[in-house]
Amino acid sequence: MNFEAAVEYLLSLGHETLAIKLGLRNTELLLNALNNPERAFQSVQIAGTNGKGSTAAMLDSICRGAGIKTGLYTSPHLVSITERIKFSGNEITREEFAACATTVRDVSEQLEARPTFFEQVTAIALLAFRRAHIDLAILETGLGGRLDSTTAANAHIVAITQIALDHQEYLGNTIANVAAEKAAIIRPGVRAVIGRQKYPEALEVLLQRCKETGVTPILVDDDSYANAARITLALRGRHQIENAAIAICLAELLDIPHAAITRGLENAQHPGRLELIPHQPAFLIDGAHNPAGAESLRTYLDEFAQRPLTLVFGAMRDKQLEEIGEILLPVADVLVLTTVDNPRSATLEMLEPIAMRYAEGKVLTSDGGATALQTALANTPREGMICLAGSLYLVGELRPQILEKTK
Repeated sequence: MNFEAAVEYLLSLGHETLAIKLGLRNTELLLNALNNPERAFQSVQIAGTNGKGSTAAMLDSICRGAGIKTGLYTSPHLVSITERIKFSGNEITREEFAACATTVRDVSEQLEARPTFFEQVTAIALLAFRRAHIDLAILETGLGGRLDSTTAANAHIVAITQIALDHQEYLGNTIANVAAEKAAIIRPGVRAVIGRQKYPEALEVLLQRCKETGVTPILVDDDSYANAARITLALRGRHQIENAAIAICLAELLDIPHAAITRGLENAQHPGRLELIPHQPAFLIDGAHNPAGAESLRTYLDEFAQRPLTLVFGAMRDKQLEEIGEILLPVADVLVLTTVDNPRSATLEMLEPIAMRYAEGKVLTSDGGATALQTALANTPREGMICLAGSLYLVGELRPQILEKTK
């Protein structure tokens, strides 16, 4: 397959969230049929509700600064599926992705049950890492932990960032249920870093899992947080101090010198997450696709946003729209509601009543991202700021257009 055919094939497997299967058996069979590429290198697996992608990006930057040849696997992508797989900071080439995808497809067709989109992309990443002869794979858990295909890589070091409610239809409706799904990546013999938790019941579940598996947890405490706070982080937002503290603990387990840790945190990049793009008006783009993410964005906007502020907001219909809206919408001087180019997008009819309840500024609507961007530009003076938030799908749709406009 060429690259276009590989992407078309993978997308034919169904949406990655909707195509979740119960159990790791299919991934394990797939990796075994590929001669277990995950055994060719050491791995770190990071799970959590928010912050796992940023923590992975920070750790990758730290490791590269220390001369460690890394493979970074994250999800979702914003524009191209190649964003999910990086070697020492560089995206996999389209040719290499297609070659690995072809191998994985051919092997998958021999299995009794065809692996899902995420199972196959995970296998593509691990196979590509082996071919690239990496030293360390950094794996961001896609969803949950217990049943996520990245868990089949059997990482020797794991970390869990802050836990909150998200994807309740798969992970459960209580913090304890969600925590139990994440905690399952803690297995006998691993070294586990646990970030500071907002909810006591989450920490209780994580510590109980450590006790059951005989793992002594490494807890991010106030001292660890203070150490991270003294570093000038490249990633924006006070919440990134929590993620940096976890990344520091992981780096110390890998025996990385302090100078390399500092250098890595000062240079880490994570596009689409509180990403500031200089312009007049300025652009700030962030996923903020659940209440915890919305709170982090709101905290940043309250402290640093240029005024007047225009918020372009679009989200998926299966998210906690009411809670996210209550947190984010009041901050906007102008609110532009829009749909996202995704079948799961919330409609304007879903968003408008929420805006009526919580928006304090002018409310405008647009039936598509590109039009919403034009509306925002027309209603924001040069000294102001346009914030794009509510869904990483919206970020992926509009970020290329924003970058083109700000060249």
